[in-house]
Amino acid sequence: MKNLLATATVALGLSATGAMAGECGDIAMAEFNWASGELMANVDKIILEEGYGCNVELIIGGTTAIFAAMNEKGSPQIAGEQWVNALRNLLDPALEAGTLHAVNTAPILGLGEGWWVPPYTAAAHPELVTALDWIEHPELFPSAEDPSKGAFVGCPAGWGCQHVNINLFEAFDMEEKGWILIDPGSAAGLDGSIAKANERGENWIGYYWSPTSILGKYNMQAVPFGVEFAGDEHWQSCIASEDCADPQKTSWVKSEVYTIVTDEFAQGNADINEYLAARIYPGDVMGSMLVYMADEQAAGEDAAFEFLTQYEDLWTTWVPADVAAKIKAAM
Repeated sequence: MKNLLATATVALGLSATGAMAGECGDIAMAEFNWASGELMANVDKIILEEGYGCNVELIIGGTTAIFAAMNEKGSPQIAGEQWVNALRNLLDPALEAGTLHAVNTAPILGLGEGWWVPPYTAAAHPELVTALDWIEHPELFPSAEDPSKGAFVGCPAGWGCQHVNINLFEAFDMEEKGWILIDPGSAAGLDGSIAKANERGENWIGYYWSPTSILGKYNMQAVPFGVEFAGDEHWQSCIASEDCADPQKTSWVKSEVYTIVTDEFAQGNADINEYLAARIYPGDVMGSMLVYMADEQAAGEDAAFEFLTQYEDLWTTWVPADVAAKIKAAM
């Protein structure tokens, strides 16, 4: 997933002046080019414009391009959903040097990559909790190619997570235990396999990531691995590598998302930084919004108004009462 998130370009030639203490002024904010990124940026835009009197310009881009623009040019000044693992080697030094600041290290809860099963599968087998448990029962997931084997659905060829799932498949001795690793062929194929299983009430186990609309739509349940994380070095040099001679059992590397701001912005916007620090989306809320966006084909701005309408009890805890009153009046 993180490889996919890092592929877009950012619009150039856009800048914004830093706001002085006590006033807002112009702000350039990243609008990441995936559904949750669009939603968060547009919610922030409405709240900052209507509640704090800012003038917000959204800059569309992906993980790497947005980071480079912030770090090298100081614009955009805010990135609401910066995935960390995609550029940890670049982001950590910037945070340590103080050129960028993480004002919120968990703006979305319940996110991450890993293995999932449908809720009815989990409910039918409460004794099976971890990946170690499920792996012992390939008969619950008969493959269409060979019903005597269990089907584990991995990543399409060409995705970074393909190597991870291939190596974990080997590390957990899944072939020996009676499993087949299925390549779904594409993102549509992966989504289709989840949808088909859920619509038919069939068991399914495989890879996906959160937050995403399809996990929210079907309330897919994350499978804990039941083993300790084998460490960053083994993950980077072996598990995530195409050439991994001796993969070890491990849980998935922790997925992290930060809200980051430039140093100049951090120094002069205490009230806005306090809002950004308080702005936390529970996983079920984000999941329901992504389902709404997918079902209604809603863009970021429309989804933002839907969120502000449906989840007033949540977002009003992020801002002072007088700010919340201004936003509600504007809607």
